[in-house]
Amino acid sequence: MSDKKANAAVSRRKFIAAAGGTAALGASAAAAPRAARAAGTAHKPHYGMLIDLRRCIGCHACSVSCKAEFDVPLGATRSWVEYIEKGDYPDVSRQFLPRLCNHCSKPQCVDVCPTGATWKREEDGIVVVDADICIGCKYCILACPYDARFTNPITGTADKCDFCQHRVSQGLVPSCVNACIGEARIFGDLNDPQSEISKLIARNPVTVLRQEMGTEPNVFYIDADHTDPNGATNNGQYVRVDTHRQHAERR
Repeated sequence: MSDKKANAAVSRRKFIAAAGGTAALGASAAAAPRAARAAGTAHKPHYGMLIDLRRCIGCHACSVSCKAEFDVPLGATRSWVEYIEKGDYPDVSRQFLPRLCNHCSKPQCVDVCPTGATWKREEDGIVVVDADICIGCKYCILACPYDARFTNPITGTADKCDFCQHRVSQGLVPSCVNACIGEARIFGDLNDPQSEISKLIARNPVTVLRQEMGTEPNVFYIDADHTDPNGATNNGQYVRVDTHRQHAERR
């Protein structure tokens, strides 16, 4: 690895800042963490991810690194990149849309799990699955509005992205963030207004997937195209979405 890349990798691992506060995301909530620090409240991070589509080139390095990190079985995906093509010649466009578990603040998958095998961790907001408790009923897979869960064909239990919690606990960024050659993925503490992710969200218009579902996703996008091939607003224009997954159509 070159010195430049090594320094970049190290700097991106500094996302865990030991600042206080328990506020919500955004500049409008910046006063709450400051008040918490003044009161001596212990800081609990709430992790999220920002994907800047101005920098994404659709190379799938994120998907490949995720598969390698977790030995994801063939035909299954924890992280993937969609290609969105739309328009009529000569007015056409092609955009990329990376996808993964949104680690929602109000996760529907948690509500439907009959055994408590999936839950949102109080210490950092990451939504996880305990394969030892999961009975493979698939309720959570059906409940997820983002098609982010799958049945692991080896374990028979529900599986999904967990923000690489084993790496995060060691002060490292998730594998997909580390592998992104365009540095389009930013991971960090949404409760810390001084974190890189909080600053970028405060300075840029951001969107989330399927906001109408009310799950409050913690994966945000800059300059994303949310066109749905089955959307009512397409006005008859050509729209094609390649999911690069075993099930070719977006769910």
